[in-house]
Amino acid sequence: MIINFDGIEETILPHFNGGEKEFKAKMLVDKNNKILYGKLEPGASIGMHTHDTSSEIIYFLEGTGKMLFDGGEEAVQAGLCHYCPKGYAHSLINDSEADLIFFAVVPQQ
Repeated sequence: MIINFDGIEETILPHFNGGEKEFKAKMLVDKNNKILYGKLEPGASIGMHTHDTSSEIIYFLEGTGKMLFDGGEEAVQAGLCHYCPKGYAHSLINDSEADLIFFAVVPQQ
């Protein structure tokens, strides 16, 4: 199955999970997965949240930023992948001057 994100309407999620500004996403959601192409503009963030019922895999396509996770912090950039296992918490912050664009998969577990 091919997913053409160009043909999916963008959803704008203000202050997602308590984050700053807006999280913009083109999402395919079914009973098994949430698959999305996401964007955070400079200064935007996704607030800290726990994955109680799922894990999340984020692959960064463009830009830079940082992930906060269970007491830690790591820099992210295009070409890197972040994994948040089920039961753990994380937050994504675009602290740069350019858009942070990523592909993410949240499997239903």
